[in-house]
Amino acid sequence: MATETSPAPGARVLVVDDEPNIVDVVAMALRFQGFEVATAATGEEALAQVEAFRPQIMVLDVMLPDTTGFDVADRLGAQRGHVPIIFLTARDATEDKLRGLTSGGDDYVTKPFSLEELVARIRVVLRRTGHETESSPVLRFEDLELDEDTREVTRAGELVELTATEYRLLHYFLRNPRRVLTRAQILDHVWDYDFGGDARVLETYVSYLRRKLEVPGTDGQLIHTVRGVGYALRAPRR
Repeated sequence: MATETSPAPGARVLVVDDEPNIVDVVAMALRFQGFEVATAATGEEALAQVEAFRPQIMVLDVMLPDTTGFDVADRLGAQRGHVPIIFLTARDATEDKLRGLTSGGDDYVTKPFSLEELVARIRVVLRRTGHETESSPVLRFEDLELDEDTREVTRAGELVELTATEYRLLHYFLRNPRRVLTRAQILDHVWDYDFGGDARVLETYVSYLRRKLEVPGTDGQLIHTVRGVGYALRAPRR
């Protein structure tokens, strides 16, 4: 059970599923889109997270190790208030969909699913239920700023000119500040999942980005190497 935040938080999403790979992929996709994310692997954890995290929407797997998503929705009852639920399951029988929608669910997504579709459905339900929040188009970390609307980047107030790839790389770091990102994760998100080239391209672009973000006369390095793993956007070493 974990809670992750992004630098420009949108709505709070609770993702409940007992398959770690699904939770990791969905949570990462949502954080990248600016949502705050908490996760749970069981019904009991989900109930505890509703109280602690106060989600504005739940993505709730129907088949959990200790109960069902339908039972979780029923147990929440009035406690859930007006928090919408999107049920997530491998089942696609009509009776299961009907039960989901009559158990307090606002939508129903069957596995396998596309991340783009799930994110779109979350946004639609949030908009329909009045839980949608506007997030700032400006991502900030230390004295670094990236404006998602204008695509302008500044460091210590000075404009930084970046190529399209450098911009995507920096954007990914700013969406995941302080997190250790593996080389595979970065390649997947910046160069797409089917990237088949030389992985050393990442080291090359990190080097380019570091040089462009340098502040003359200071040791203000923001992109830190985590040996044997990858990189992390962290405050400069003092």
